[in-house]
Amino acid sequence: MTHVTPKGNNVGGVTSLGDDVFVVRYNSQQIEVYDAATLTLQRCHAVPELGSCPHGLAVCAKNNCLYASDVDKNNIHRVELSGSNAVTKWSVASWPVGLSVNSANNLLVVSYHGHKVQEFTTHGTLLQTIQLQSDAQNPCHLIHMANDQFVVSCHGSLHGVCIVDVKGTVIQRYGGQSGSQLTKMNCPVGLAMDKHGNILVADQSNNRLLVLDRSLTSAHEMSMSVDGGGLEGPFSLWYDKSRGRLYIGEYTGGRVIVIDNLKDFTTSQV
Repeated sequence: MTHVTPKGNNVGGVTSLGDDVFVVRYNSQQIEVYDAATLTLQRCHAVPELGSCPHGLAVCAKNNCLYASDVDKNNIHRVELSGSNAVTKWSVASWPVGLSVNSANNLLVVSYHGHKVQEFTTHGTLLQTIQLQSDAQNPCHLIHMANDQFVVSCHGSLHGVCIVDVKGTVIQRYGGQSGSQLTKMNCPVGLAMDKHGNILVADQSNNRLLVLDRSLTSAHEMSMSVDGGGLEGPFSLWYDKSRGRLYIGEYTGGRVIVIDNLKDFTTSQV
């Protein structure tokens, strides 16, 4: 089953926690909160100093907070979800884009212009910096894998998805020069991973989702119909494994598309 929210400003990030779905949009200094069952807007969390181009959103269940990235001011904004909705911020490397929370409940921040990944505690203490090597330039998003490796989407001179180690060395890559063939991508951005380690990629400028196996050796397109048409600039992805639910935030279309009953990414059509 597919659900679609009405069009709005560009979606910079989408995530969920429990019965709440969180969405951040361009030119809006707030985070929208939707009911997971009905996808109706319930309330908004104000983030007064959030810039016009938030490129990432992540949630931490243990610390009960949200994080939003701010490429305009090179900041991370942390929103308490305990009831106070207090907002704090700290500075990060140039152009923070994709955000994710690792198994240690620390925040991973991808720096697009700095070509690096930074790991922070929930209150902004820097723990480590991973400088990515030259063929993983302009990173957009990442997922921390169980074996201390990372899956990273990039679209510098090469457009694709890489597996890198803790030293930033590329171990495996899928993609190359930009293109629309199955072996190529054009502005890959958001990433998600299912329980088998399959990787879903938001191939933004090709208006499609690609599924890569965990070794990045094969791919297929996840075809989908949305209101009789297709995707419009898929940008951010969030996969709620507990519900078997995929959230897709569009850059161009400004919609949030929700796919229910998706146990993994092996299907070719939804």
